[in-house]
Amino acid sequence: MSAPRIVAIGGGHGLAMSLESMRDIAGELTAVVSVADDGGSSGRLRRELGIMAPGDMRRCLAALTPPGIVRDALDHRFEDGTLAGHPAGNLLLAALLENAEDPVVVMDTAVAMVGARGRILPASRSRVDLLADTGRGVVRGQVAVSRSGDIQRLHVSPVDPPVPLEVEAAIGAADVIILGPGSLYTSVLAAALPGVRRAVEASDALVVYVANLGPETAETDGYSLGDHIAAIRAHGVEPDVVLADVSLDVAEADSQLVQQRALRLSGSMAHEPELLAAAVSELVTGVRT
Repeated sequence: MSAPRIVAIGGGHGLAMSLESMRDIAGELTAVVSVADDGGSSGRLRRELGIMAPGDMRRCLAALTPPGIVRDALDHRFEDGTLAGHPAGNLLLAALLENAEDPVVVMDTAVAMVGARGRILPASRSRVDLLADTGRGVVRGQVAVSRSGDIQRLHVSPVDPPVPLEVEAAIGAADVIILGPGSLYTSVLAAALPGVRRAVEASDALVVYVANLGPETAETDGYSLGDHIAAIRAHGVEPDVVLADVSLDVAEADSQLVQQRALRLSGSMAHEPELLAAAVSELVTGVRT
């Protein structure tokens, strides 16, 4: 049986972990990455250089780079001087983004430079800002959205940013599309731009939402698993399967969607890549048999 073509959509540490999980079971692996970050090093580089946020793409690049000095260097964060707070990988991508108009070319070049296994694509060809309708009004910017709570609807500016044709092609050819885990609004849905959602809807792939292990402070305070699924659906993504850790309460969730598996080690507060890989492999085998 051929290895599946997998597309993982999201951002932040969650997407990086998902890529680590999928890299050994995928025949082809593509990351579709949010470029909306406006905090920390990414925010500084966005403001000072006018480029798209490189941080989440750098995390993905490191996740797919073989262990060793190059991978360590990508995540090396300077502690002193004018570079304090910047990971070296962010500066590398910033230099590439200043020297090439097409961010797809930038990421393909970066992947080749470091010997990464897989392809990393920005969800948009241009800069994107997040906006959220909340109980206290409209909030703008990823950092502000992550701290706001009571989020009713997520928007982006521009309203329908240009999605690379390479993203649409990868999603159209995929056997499995994985969303999550990660911050619901500021990572997962931040990458699920309108054009990305249209491509997912048109795809024949198995769409898997990997549920978070619990609510996230401020952003999803008080959310149940059912609330997470409802938010994904309300924003135009219809999963075929929701993978949830055995520790989660699924009483209020759609029982026809949810499949529970052990996705973390005892005492851990994070998903275990090998356990997630095994769960996804089981799903793929079930679909193909």
